[in-house]
Parts: sequence; structure tokens; C-alpha cells
Amino acid sequence: MDANLDDVEYSERSFLDGPRTRLREFGTVTRVTRELINGFRRLHFVGPCVTVFGSARIAEGTPDYELARRVGTEMSRLGFTVMTGGGPGIMQAANRGAKDAGGFSVGCAINLPREKRANPYLDVSVDFRYFFVRKVMLVKYSYAFIVMPGGFGTLDELFEALTLIQTAKIHDFPMVVMGTQYWSALVAQLDDMVTHGTINREDLNLLLVTDSVDEAVAHVQRCAVERFRLHRRLKPIRALGEHARP
Repeated sequence: MDANLDDVEYSERSFLDGPRTRLREFGTVTRVTRELINGFRRLHFVGPCVTVFGSARIAEGTPDYELARRVGTEMSRLGFTVMTGGGPGIMQAANRGAKDAGGFSVGCAINLPREKRANPYLDVSVDFRYFFVRKVMLVKYSYAFIVMPGGFGTLDELFEALTLIQTAKIHDFPMVVMGTQYWSALVAQLDDMVTHGTINREDLNLLLVTDSVDEAVAHVQRCAVERFRLHRRLKPIRALGEHARP
């Protein structure tokens, strides 16, 4: 195991052990703040983005990989930067699709002891040690979310964004779940939650579940591009050493 990644893994476990000395807690706050500021600085001019969530374990050439690649291409053609977690699998496919279309591609990579480094299809790659900081970045700069087949991490990201939308902490940005067969059990679970009264029937309207890239594109066009009039770009301040994206 890489020594630096070993340090990251230990620091995460130590952070979650409960109260520590004030000095160590302050050190954690400092690292988190530094990571947030670095993320804000690096990603300030990359948007507007569409974030694509999905498994790192999906192999190149599989139907899900090729679907994610096409999603990346079509979102790029809509004028979006394609943002992912920066890893292999679905993330690589979406970033690769953006590059296929000559678009801009961004990855927010997490330092893990057993995961590969960022994929090679990124114009900007930002490394994070804290999952919660990384999730802030994946949500902050995006006007739409595309959810591809994935595991625990993908579910975490899906429901993090969905909860923020449901509770009006962020706008009701479009969320497209791709893969009707793969997600059929989840859709059934959501219906059961409506039956039990733990969510409202209207909450299901926050998601579009489809296999069609064309339907996904039309949904994002209508609910994000047209609604938010996504034409304005932030301008860099050269005195602060800022530069626009290439």
C-alpha cells in the first residue's frame, strides 16, 4: 500500500473515532478548509457542468460503458462540461465521451488505497482525501445529474443529490437515472416508500428513469438549459492569478 494513501486511510479512521484533542481537531478543520478552497479555486471556471455518477468497476466495451460514453458526448454537445468522480469505469466512459465531442471534461478524484488514479480523459483533475468535500464539488457546479449503474458509492451520490433537491437545499435540477432493468428494484423500493408514506408520490417526479439517451438529452435541455438560461460564463480576475478554462 502506498505510504501516502496509508496515511489518508488512517487519518479518516482517526477522524471518525470520536472526540480527539483540540489541536488534532483543529488540524482536521484546517485540512478540510484547505481542500475546500483548493476545490473552489480549481473548479471556479469549469461550468456549467453535468455530473455523471456510476461504477468504477464497469469494463470498457460493455453496454453500460458505451452508454455512459454516449451520454458524455451528448451532454458535451449541449454545451456542458462533463464532471465525474474521475476514476475508471463509468466515470472514464463519460469523460471520454466528452472528449470525443471536443468538449471539456473534469474529474474530482478521491484518494483511496485500493483504487486506480484518475482516468486519462480529463482536462482538469482535482484530488480529494475527504469524501464529503468531494461530494460538495460534484454537486456545487452541476445543473443536472446522470446516474448510471453503480454500487454503494453511486447510491450514496444519488440520494445525496436527491435529498438536497427534495428538501430545496438546491434547485430541482434534473436527475436522470439510466438503466431501467438495472434500477428496477430501486424503482420498486421507491414505490413501496410512497405506499408507506415515507416519501410523497410527487417526489418520484424528481427522477427520470430511462434507457434513452435522446430522452435524457431532451429532459436536461428542457429542465436545465432552457430553465436556467445557461449562457453566462464567469470571468477570471487576472490580478488574483485566475485563468479561464482552455
